[in-house]
Amino acid sequence: MTFTLTSSAFQEGAFIPKKYTCEGPDVSPPLQWQGVPQGTRSLALICDDPDAPMGTWVHWVLFNIPPTETSLPEGVPPQETFRSGAIHGINDFRRVGYGGPCPPPGKPHRYYFKLYALDTVLHLKPRATKAQVVTATKGHILAEAQLMGRYGR
Repeated sequence: MTFTLTSSAFQEGAFIPKKYTCEGPDVSPPLQWQGVPQGTRSLALICDDPDAPMGTWVHWVLFNIPPTETSLPEGVPPQETFRSGAIHGINDFRRVGYGGPCPPPGKPHRYYFKLYALDTVLHLKPRATKAQVVTATKGHILAEAQLMGRYGR
């Protein structure tokens, strides 16, 4: 089975509803996945915007999601750690948790939600950066699933 990432809030390549942006309540969208490869010990999620004027902007970092999980609900709370063992990193808004699309006026930006199946649990502390998570996952990625949405103002 192929490792896939979807959302009931928007389709691949479609516009992300305002609810999940800085122009709305700015809650994280619901995400679902399937096809987690055998041998996966944890999952890591990164959402970023490669179209940001100052370079790629990180919107969400969440790691050590148990491999038995198959979804994240809408509105994941902005807390550092979860009972499941999942841990929030820090985004480029300098906050823990999800920070939705908030591009400057103009051409819509692309927002990539990337989910990594890892053969390890990451030994990182809460508030880890995307760069720290990416470094820690090197050589441990079994599969990657991706969902891209757009948003513009």
